[in-house]
Amino acid sequence: MPDAPFDLMPFAVPPAQQAAIATAYATPPRAYHCLAHVGEVLKHFVDVSTGPGWTQPEEVAAAILYHDAIYIAGAKDNEARSADLARAQFAQWPRDGLDLDRVAALIDMTARHGTWSPADFPGAGRDADTRLFLDCDMAILGAPPEVFDAYDRGIAAEYRGVVPGWLFTINRKRFLKGLLARERIYVSEYFHERLDAQARSNLRRAITTKR
Repeated sequence: MPDAPFDLMPFAVPPAQQAAIATAYATPPRAYHCLAHVGEVLKHFVDVSTGPGWTQPEEVAAAILYHDAIYIAGAKDNEARSADLARAQFAQWPRDGLDLDRVAALIDMTARHGTWSPADFPGAGRDADTRLFLDCDMAILGAPPEVFDAYDRGIAAEYRGVVPGWLFTINRKRFLKGLLARERIYVSEYFHERLDAQARSNLRRAITTKR
């Protein structure tokens, strides 16, 4: 069982809970939304910890840990079911002081990636945490080209057999174009300054290569 993602958490996750999480992320098998993805997002969490910092680091990390625990390509309730699983498993393995309402709210927000703007979270503290959390999950858009391309192929693989290839290409291209057209891809200054240019380059290339 991969243990690196759990090593990046700001608190100890019991072995039984680790096993339950690993099982969730392996069901069904995924090409991208797997436990390795959680590890990559948690690396960005650690980077933020040494940079602008977090107001509620444990809640953010818990949300990252569970944000894609339930993932069925094309389903509309993945985020809500992932939030419910987080509540259920933290009830089984309690973490004193953890605000589960906050954890669930953060997970639910990932259902609207690509629609948020900085104006939706205008304050500091929890608002800043929300912006940074959402951007940690979207940081893959600004990854080096080869990493972004592997992510793009992974998404396509997850939808293979779920929707016709031509329909996936149309919808995927529409989503990527929508991101590229936005004034801000990232809602925090921290990620905007670091990743915006690379993200736009990746998106342009991906759009032009899809037929």
